[in-house]
Amino acid sequence: MPQIGPPSLSGSIWTLSLPPSSFQSLGAGSGAPGGICRLRVRSGGQSARTGMEGLVLLNALITRLLFVLHSLVGVWRVTVVTKEPRYWLLLLLNLLLFLETALTLKFKRGRGYKWFSPAIFLYLISIVPSLWLLETHHETQNCISQSEGMSQNTSSKQDFNQTLISSEQSHGRGDLIEMARVFVNKLSTTCEKSWTLGLHQTFLLMLIIGRWLLPIGGTITRDQLSELLLMFVGTAADILEFTSETLGEKNVRNNPTLVCAILFTWTWSMLQFPLDLAVQQVACPASVTARGFRSLFFCQYSADLWNIGISVFIQDGPFLVLRLILMTYFKVINQMLVFFAVKNFLVVVLHLYRLVVLVMDVRASLQSQPEVPRGGHSSPAEPVVSGVSPEAWESGSKEGLAIPLRASPVTSDDSYATP
Repeated sequence: MPQIGPPSLSGSIWTLSLPPSSFQSLGAGSGAPGGICRLRVRSGGQSARTGMEGLVLLNALITRLLFVLHSLVGVWRVTVVTKEPRYWLLLLLNLLLFLETALTLKFKRGRGYKWFSPAIFLYLISIVPSLWLLETHHETQNCISQSEGMSQNTSSKQDFNQTLISSEQSHGRGDLIEMARVFVNKLSTTCEKSWTLGLHQTFLLMLIIGRWLLPIGGTITRDQLSELLLMFVGTAADILEFTSETLGEKNVRNNPTLVCAILFTWTWSMLQFPLDLAVQQVACPASVTARGFRSLFFCQYSADLWNIGISVFIQDGPFLVLRLILMTYFKVINQMLVFFAVKNFLVVVLHLYRLVVLVMDVRASLQSQPEVPRGGHSSPAEPVVSGVSPEAWESGSKEGLAIPLRASPVTSDDSYATP
């Protein structure tokens, strides 16, 4: 009778004792020593896989929860500034994010999608309207003067310190509530301009950190993800500089149409964050070369083309056009505006220069390849003729034409033709 022994210390190997005659039916052969058969059970891999799936689900849930909380803060600031409770309805936009979370957890097990991140796109939909309302609100309170601000900050700091000392002496729950109330009041007295700038800053940070925490899909590697995050850091710095520099001008603030144009350009530049196309290389098959220049060019340099297109048509190009309009038509000229306009111009020119270099590279690679006859590849039965000039073959008379024969070694692979 077969006997199963106890597992080894690793917990993954079981010993099964069988009579020698049983090995014939199992196909193990009669040479198995001692009639012992070891069966390897992969129990550790299953537990590791389960733990990895749990971590993926946790990251997916935490990231989307952070998106919802930040959107909640933005809607709260809109209701405080406008004093309109109806703007709480903006929280209904987060229902799309909840629906996407449920579908992703059910069908993708928390993993990302190919070339696109719906979670980041829906986060943009939930937070961008709040920032629009904060920037276009005409009764947004201005920052108070520096002296008044210093005195108010000093008094608030003294009240906060006194509350902290009293809470340390009594250690009561009521004192903790009082300290929290003073802290909230201090936040409420913060300049609205600082609140809006803080929301812009945390918004861009949430995009970068959220893209980092979101589980990656099957088409992007960790190396490509790190490259994408580095690109996002530079992009976020340029976008923040664009909004803070242009919207900070008084002449711009007094023109609602110009403010809407700047916010539209800012919103348009945000559409690059859900995309993963700028770092994903496409594997080109060998048959692409025969299809011509266009197929080889778009296949070989797809990631570079997306990067150039995003910079020219989504970020640096629109930023350059808007800055030129500010300087030429609205006469808004300062040192930083001129500097960043020149910077955008140089980036656009360098990307166009790189596009020309890529085109020349593909054309050179196509010209360097040997031409293949239209009828197909040359037959292996045709003899190889060397040492004869093409003029001799083109002439009508081939008499007296000496064809030098060159012996070629015959290998074992070439001696017999395979059908």
